Amino acid sequence: QVQLVESGGGSVQAGDSLRLSCVVSGQTFGSYSMAWFRQAPGKEREFVAGILWTGGTTRTADSVKGRFTISGDNTKNTLALQMDSLNVEDTAVYFCASYRRRFGTPDLDSNERRYDNWGQGTQVTVSS
Repeated sequence: QVQLVESGGGSVQAGDSLRLSCVVSGQTFGSYSMAWFRQAPGKEREFVAGILWTGGTTRTADSVKGRFTISGDNTKNTLALQMDSLNVEDTAVYFCASYRRRFGTPDLDSNERRYDNWGQGTQVTVSS
């Protein structure tokens, strides 16, 4: 059973940086597409960035491109999201998620319904 556990959230000032981590367990076979999503109060959950667990190809949402960087280390079973130049609009609960890649289905999908495994989330609050 796949388990994802996020950490690293907190309260920061606009312009600061944070690094989120997601420890992955149970994902020992097959190839997975992994991602960070976020959900702000009163809004739908949105895709932030994705990475292929093997191979390292990434995809980043336009809203965070140039500020956020996703990375993964499958030898250490850790997914990370480096967030720089944070602004108030980045305030949200951030989730780590994954799904197993299958022939005929897209990789790095931004649709949350594709993802089978989710962490519990970590809160990021940015104040001006």
